[in-house]
Amino acid sequence: MNIVENERKIKELQARVLTLEPGQEYDTLTKQIDELIKETYENLSAWDRVTLARDPSRPKASDFIEGLFHDFYEFHGDRCFGDDHAMIGGIAYFHDKPVTVIAQAKGKSLQENLERNFGMCNPEGYRKALRLAKQAEKFHRPIITFVDTAGAYPGIEAEERGQAQAIAECLYTFSDLKTPVICVVISEGGSGGALALSVADRICMMENAIYSVLSPEGFASILWKDETRAQEAAEVMKLTSYDLYQKGIIDYLVKEPTGGMQNDLKLVLHDLDRYLTQELEKLENMKEKDMLEKRYQKFREMGRMS
Repeated sequence: MNIVENERKIKELQARVLTLEPGQEYDTLTKQIDELIKETYENLSAWDRVTLARDPSRPKASDFIEGLFHDFYEFHGDRCFGDDHAMIGGIAYFHDKPVTVIAQAKGKSLQENLERNFGMCNPEGYRKALRLAKQAEKFHRPIITFVDTAGAYPGIEAEERGQAQAIAECLYTFSDLKTPVICVVISEGGSGGALALSVADRICMMENAIYSVLSPEGFASILWKDETRAQEAAEVMKLTSYDLYQKGIIDYLVKEPTGGMQNDLKLVLHDLDRYLTQELEKLENMKEKDMLEKRYQKFREMGRMS
């Protein structure tokens, strides 16, 4: 059975246990559940992690903003076309220090996902991010970005309004921002849509997040002309947090509780809070010239990796 079938079986057994009184059958089922959980999550494949990253119950960017910051004040619009609800941006306090927060936002329900376009940003979303990034640089506020998108919105209207140019402008601008930038990949990190917010001094990922040039389905469709080979593609692409940490693409991996971070978000937030505090202090104590040079070298090194 795959992870989806195993999780369904676990839930069925857990529901059955709730109807039983303590006794032999109760103990047998409880032991069976424990063994199935261990079997399911002990040796996850790349495709299993893709499945977990796409789980609708995973916490969204809004949960991280609520759990890590206080007095968050959201800004709207790109001062050009409109406001993209797939991109949340604003200012907040992190341990009483002002920061700028920019996040790709998926919804928690079908209606909210429709409003947020399933986290797929239009050009105005990236231009909003640019506006806030430049503002943060002006006032010397650190920037924390949260990545959670399958990719930038590929619609005709997005292309007409300059999707590629907006993403390219993000890459260009973030590479030279004179303020610390930390990126957190919380679930899906797909294509240029994710990369637009990922040019940073530090990049960290949730354990079951993925980060890649495109989706496994897209990879299989382009390379092998067979979308059904997505599971095989996931292994080849090396898109898991462990793969990317080993290659030096990301700097830190935030461990998740068994079954995913939705099972204990407080634990995940505690670890992430500690990491952000530690790295922001290092970056803020670094000379601006040195910080920009290290950021430049970080991405130059990625191009040399096998």
